[in-house]
Amino acid sequence: MRNIILGLAVTLDGFIEGPNGEYDWCFTDEDYGLSDFFNQVDSALLGRKSYELTQQLGSLAGEGSPKIKEYIFSTTLTEVKEGATLIKGDIKNQVEKIKAGEGKDIWLYGGASLTTSLMNLGLVDELWLSVHPILLGSGTPLFQDIKKTFNLKLVDTKTYASGLVSLKYLVEHEEAFE
Repeated sequence: MRNIILGLAVTLDGFIEGPNGEYDWCFTDEDYGLSDFFNQVDSALLGRKSYELTQQLGSLAGEGSPKIKEYIFSTTLTEVKEGATLIKGDIKNQVEKIKAGEGKDIWLYGGASLTTSLMNLGLVDELWLSVHPILLGSGTPLFQDIKKTFNLKLVDTKTYASGLVSLKYLVEHEEAFE
């Protein structure tokens, strides 16, 4: 079975974007483990806002990265770009089918609503958080409205000269309770 990995940048105070949707605080001066991560995944799960943002930027993974199959979760979109799959309705059943399919692990790219839904459904297997040494004070929190307690097992850390700390956790599903 494929794993779903929530992989993203977060501020030290827990925000994934600033109060106006800004993400200019994210370090882009080096790889920070992204090349290895892109070798581990071949698919990505995106909410509507994240999908629209990547459409503006031109690419999900960036130039020179491997092709990634995109699954777009939206109740309002009626179509997505060629090669992407639009997911509506029973997301639990559809995500379980994606996880059971052939391929590498799956990147949960975001956003906050999709992350909350998939966490609450117990479908996220790993967290890879790139914690940036900045406090925004407000914005979109990484975790909101989580309905369960999840125990996490720290499996890797890496500290960079920039102050960014990479943290990898396994989600211990059998320990989750309501």
